[in-house]
Amino acid sequence: MPMVSGNRLGILGGTLDPIHNGHLETAQAARRALALDRVLLLPAHTPPHRSSEPRASAFHRFAMAALAASTAGMEVSDLELRRDGPSYTSMTLECLHADGYAASQLYFILGADAFAEIETWYDYPRLLDLGNFVVVSRPGFATANLKSGPGILRVIADTPDVSSTEIRRRVGAGESIDEMVPGLVADHIHRHRLYAPAAVTAVL
Repeated sequence: MPMVSGNRLGILGGTLDPIHNGHLETAQAARRALALDRVLLLPAHTPPHRSSEPRASAFHRFAMAALAASTAGMEVSDLELRRDGPSYTSMTLECLHADGYAASQLYFILGADAFAEIETWYDYPRLLDLGNFVVVSRPGFATANLKSGPGILRVIADTPDVSSTEIRRRVGAGESIDEMVPGLVADHIHRHRLYAPAAVTAVL
């Protein structure tokens, strides 16, 4: 497969249950800092670092990522959703190599909080040779004390303090999430009653 020339590809993966403005601002900060040509959002099929299954189905997580991508000038990929088993980053980067990308063209974007656990990831440390790792500061997580080395790029950015866990809690409690996710994503969550408490059937 010939190399894809002149294309710096950013990749932001994760459970995205749901995708939120923190994810998008992290990706935007990396795109601005490194002049990335494209950014892919990749919902994971089976997140290897979670002890529980995602609350929303793969279908809904992909749909929400696609809606978010449409508002942020990004793209969404089902690369990890099409692959059975855990969604290991090293396998994803190898798939992109097979599509013609060189390691130097790939920029895997993640928050400083996630990168702090990189040594526990599958295929570490070999996976660091498969692409560049863009570590973006997150509220409460600076980049200064994290692992450094070739291909590890640090971006300081003012990203919003948002988490998928808090969004799910708010939806379950009937609270607003309007400032936490793009409007189209909020509409999808409410339309399909994602993260809402299960209805209780009264027994008479």
